[in-house]
Amino acid sequence: MKKVLIITYYWPPAGGSGVQRWLQMTAYLKDYGWQPVVYHPANAKYQVFDESLAAEISPDLIQISRKIKDPATFYSKVGGKKNEVGAGMSTKGKKKSFLQKLAIWMRGNLFIPDSRKYWIKPSVRFLKKYNSENPFDAIISTGPPHSMHIIAKKLSAATGKPWLADFRDPWTNIDFYRELNLSNRADKKHKRLEKEVLSSADSVVAVGPTLAKEIEVLGAKKCEVIPNGYDPRKFKSADTQADQENFIVSHIGVMPAARNPEFLWEAMSELKKENTVFAEKLKIVLVGNVDGVVPVSIEKAGLTEHLSMPGTVSHSEALQLQKNSSMLMLFINDAPNAKGILTGKVFEYMAANRPIIATGPVDGDVAAILKECEAGQMFGKSEKQKAKEYLLSLFEAYSLNKPYSNNRNRVGNYSRKAQAGQIAEILSRISDNP
Repeated sequence: MKKVLIITYYWPPAGGSGVQRWLQMTAYLKDYGWQPVVYHPANAKYQVFDESLAAEISPDLIQISRKIKDPATFYSKVGGKKNEVGAGMSTKGKKKSFLQKLAIWMRGNLFIPDSRKYWIKPSVRFLKKYNSENPFDAIISTGPPHSMHIIAKKLSAATGKPWLADFRDPWTNIDFYRELNLSNRADKKHKRLEKEVLSSADSVVAVGPTLAKEIEVLGAKKCEVIPNGYDPRKFKSADTQADQENFIVSHIGVMPAARNPEFLWEAMSELKKENTVFAEKLKIVLVGNVDGVVPVSIEKAGLTEHLSMPGTVSHSEALQLQKNSSMLMLFINDAPNAKGILTGKVFEYMAANRPIIATGPVDGDVAAILKECEAGQMFGKSEKQKAKEYLLSLFEAYSLNKPYSNNRNRVGNYSRKAQAGQIAEILSRISDNP
């Protein structure tokens, strides 16, 4: 069986969305003739921890790790952990202290491509030696952080092993890139490194079609699309009944200010005034790290008595909360690249087999998948009335206890098992034709 080295920063005990893609994919690669070998930091200071995910690592998975020196520990102390700029966590419009501004400037101008840059050289040395003693046949890097791609680029050049670069988010097109207060020199360096990665990789993969097109424009010969997905092992009981005592509308995951759907809260507020049963049954559940502007908007809409915010929970608890819900909410960032944002949340939502109400670009990647899988509807800012009508239709179906199902066959195309097969196909192709 061939071996593939997977270079990733996010690995258990890391929590959140960044760890899910490759934690779950590694469970299925062996079914397609590839033994994964995962290289990850031994002492990373993750923003979110989920100790329960360690139980999901395949017992026979080969793992190798080295300690990482990450100056993010320092600048998060300077700027405050809550103000650290990360994927999807724009700080636009928020007042920042001098120290917070300094931390953001350091992040963009000194740590290029990111604060894990100091892991690059020791990792390349270590992995070259590892390969000489335990040869692997191909390399996968997944970013962000994009330092993982730099490690893979240097390692591939040194060993001659084919390399697949996996982009879960954009690099210089990420929504917060312009908020890093980059100098011209820093901006050019980010773009040069990005172009070198895209032109050097034997294969480039992105999680969505819009991101793939952007990547091709930036220098990749071809970028293939393998979206995020869901682990079928966790959804064997996706037909479980939702809570019938309340009409539970839930959002699972990080919710920054840029995702706050004020018009949706207003639509719920109007329904509450017009429909006494809706007012009695409504329960809004926001799970995870929620920006302070969100509960303020909900209070303004007169919905605070319906709100529950349990905070961050384990991934297994989050999945159970999805299954208990009557409806799931999905919010896309109000950002220039919003059309191309394809959050992994949508696939687990669909696997939970609950109707989805989403806010964001009606012509974006998420909207297309919801339509394809008959899984829900996307609404723009100006579509409050349409969103209100959709909410009412879902509430009426709940009241009549009508069964719901999305298109299970199409949803099945987004299972991690199917996607691992796609990855294996690419690996075999670039290995046979280096």
